[in-house]
Amino acid sequence: MDFGDCYRVLGLRSGASFVDIKTSYRRLAQQYHPDINPGDKKAQDKFIALTEAYKLLLTVVPPEEMAQQRSSQSQEKAAQSTHTARPEPVVTVTQEKPTPKAPSKPTPKPPNLVEIEQRLKWKTYEQLQRFLKERRFPQAIALAEALAERLPEDAEVRQWQAIAYQIWGRALIKEKQLLKARIYLKKALKTDPNNKSLSQEVQRDFQKLEQAF
Repeated sequence: MDFGDCYRVLGLRSGASFVDIKTSYRRLAQQYHPDINPGDKKAQDKFIALTEAYKLLLTVVPPEEMAQQRSSQSQEKAAQSTHTARPEPVVTVTQEKPTPKAPSKPTPKPPNLVEIEQRLKWKTYEQLQRFLKERRFPQAIALAEALAERLPEDAEVRQWQAIAYQIWGRALIKEKQLLKARIYLKKALKTDPNNKSLSQEVQRDFQKLEQAF
């Protein structure tokens, strides 16, 4: 199941927020829960698919993003209420000089979209490294593809995606799944064609592949 399938299983569009994902999962999980549908195999399969899709999407859409969005909204509302407040009456003092007011502290700006995307990028990279280390290659590929879809112009993300393809292709050679290995090695070259180092590694993998036939 890739990330596009995950969104479709939950009845959402690609790129839905954490709140939308959680709300849709709770609604559908309650509808298809085995306790509510005893003996219904289709409902049980649907419930399992919903749970897997929900868990996989949480690796890409972390709850922190929701907290940041709420923080930004609350700060915007506070700023609006300040601008719309009625001014207090001005009292003119003739005999005494007015005491100067201490400068007000600047209101901290909410994190912009670029900062959020960068945090998500590097958190996803750490998760990708764990998946590859644990040889959870399908999850690593799905995670890399989802990040590349979200940041299509990021050269580093494209490189990570290509390396994930190449690592899985190499593992498939050892498992004697040669046709599948060829597919993912070709994907590695196509994803990052200007990476000379990766290209050399993939060419060596192709040589091993030909020897294994």
